[in-house]
Amino acid sequence: MHGYSRLGSSARTSSSSSPPSSPRFRHGRNKLSGGCSGGRSPKQTSAVERVVYVFVSAVFRRRGVLLFAPVLYISLMLLYMGSVGFDVVNLKHSVVGVVVHRSKHRTAMAPGSVYRSPQVFEKLWPLMEAESNGSRVNALMTAWNSTGRQGWKPCVDKSISTTELPKSNGFLIIEANGGLNQQRLSICDAVAVAGLLNATLVIPIFHLNSVWRDSSKFGDIFDEDFFIYALKNHVNVVREIPEDILQRFDNNISKIVNLRVKGWSSPTYYLQKVLPKLVQMGAVRIAPFSNRLAQEVPSNVQWLRCLANYEALRFSGPIRRLAENMVDRMVKNSSQSGGKYVSVHLRFEEDMVAFSCCEYDGGEEEKHEMDIARERSWRGKFRRRGRVIRPGANRVDGKCPLTPLEVGMMLRGMGFDNNTSVYVAAGKIYKAEKYMAPLKQMFPRLETKDTLATPEELAPFKGHSSRLAALDYTVCLHSEVFVTTQGGNFPHFLMGHRRYFYGGHAKTIKPDKRKLALLFDRPDIRWEDFSRLMQDMLRHSDHKGFELKKPSGSLYTFPMPDCMCKLAEARSESSNTTRHA
Repeated sequence: MHGYSRLGSSARTSSSSSPPSSPRFRHGRNKLSGGCSGGRSPKQTSAVERVVYVFVSAVFRRRGVLLFAPVLYISLMLLYMGSVGFDVVNLKHSVVGVVVHRSKHRTAMAPGSVYRSPQVFEKLWPLMEAESNGSRVNALMTAWNSTGRQGWKPCVDKSISTTELPKSNGFLIIEANGGLNQQRLSICDAVAVAGLLNATLVIPIFHLNSVWRDSSKFGDIFDEDFFIYALKNHVNVVREIPEDILQRFDNNISKIVNLRVKGWSSPTYYLQKVLPKLVQMGAVRIAPFSNRLAQEVPSNVQWLRCLANYEALRFSGPIRRLAENMVDRMVKNSSQSGGKYVSVHLRFEEDMVAFSCCEYDGGEEEKHEMDIARERSWRGKFRRRGRVIRPGANRVDGKCPLTPLEVGMMLRGMGFDNNTSVYVAAGKIYKAEKYMAPLKQMFPRLETKDTLATPEELAPFKGHSSRLAALDYTVCLHSEVFVTTQGGNFPHFLMGHRRYFYGGHAKTIKPDKRKLALLFDRPDIRWEDFSRLMQDMLRHSDHKGFELKKPSGSLYTFPMPDCMCKLAEARSESSNTTRHA
């Protein structure tokens, strides 16, 4: 017999107990998105040629296109073999595809195959300097245009809360894996599942990740007392499993059954498969727990996610105090721009460069270092039979991490001048002395956590990557402009959090890296053209700032409309709205 589910029958809306397929697979993505591209094998080549042959044969059978067929066939084969390519140029605001013939050495000449950004910078730098001395208004003051847009505000409906929680069906123990924001996702989903099952949630255990290598516990990163307090009327949370329950399992938590829940499982799956085990045994474990709850769930389950992520989870005291000091220092350093500053999440660490399989200007030494890094972290994954690394294809497909130089040129093109204060959130930058120099040249008022905080202040956080990431997260959260360069959980959570705090707008620049790759491949580009295209990109980011959550989207990136109300609605429902300080 099933236990009592406090969230009621509305949580049973899913038609099947089997979990849905992952949104990642539903949208045609794979686990190596952004990684090395696989090349065509001989079998694949012959198959493509056969398809082309069948297509051309069909064209020949059509009357009226007989003369066009040979031209079409030759064009397709040349494109396939890489002898020609299409460069997209902007001609009087119209996008035109231009056929560009490649030399016999097509690998060296193909778009994106050579890192040409330094040559572009060398040409454009004098013009950037000249413009900084002119009368152009700093884009920091006019980056976002909210005219005519309906604002949103946080809104947490208390209608499903109760003064006294019903008797618990048992204890839910989960193991949060990954880095800071993957752990955050696991915690919030665990709160939602605990509410769904009317379970008592044990403070999540953090798995020691082989990449992050951070031994921090929940209380080292998040304010444990506040988390329990903020959820007390909705989900019962305890620091550890009671002794009488643990004695049933010989005082060994590892003997508590670990339910292997599939990714993106539906609420119905939890009610039909997990709840009976919980009631029967009094406690269950789910490890690992990352991405174990579907994105599309009933509103009462989403509401718990909102409460956990945006209200109950806040950083621990030591992190919060130092982070607030760092924000104050950034504001003070930005006095020339009214206390406003730009934050950049720069993903140019060695492991990110290695995983992308992109090439820059380090020659054979760089290739050797990247081979070592790939082997160290992924052990033969990139040396499998049939895998071909195609750096140029990765770059034009927008999969290469932007270099500090490219980020700087993009921002200067958008109109952020050399008086702009910039905060860089990053791990250890690959060859930082070399690659960070041009960014500092373009933005002398550049800060990182190592320059903004003293060595003594940072000492307690050294060796704990999640705690350091929490400092970066806070400084980025309070910036006027946030720039994401490579995706991942960090920018996705930040965009959602910024929407929640800033009236529904993400205030985030999300560059089109495919367009940038083509522009950075043109050392002859004119500054006027480059600047105009960058300003178009900024306007596009502004326009996309108010995106609403789609059915398969993440509430952690798109809090509207599940966690927020339009201002008119919020005023009419003010009696049911609360917000924890």
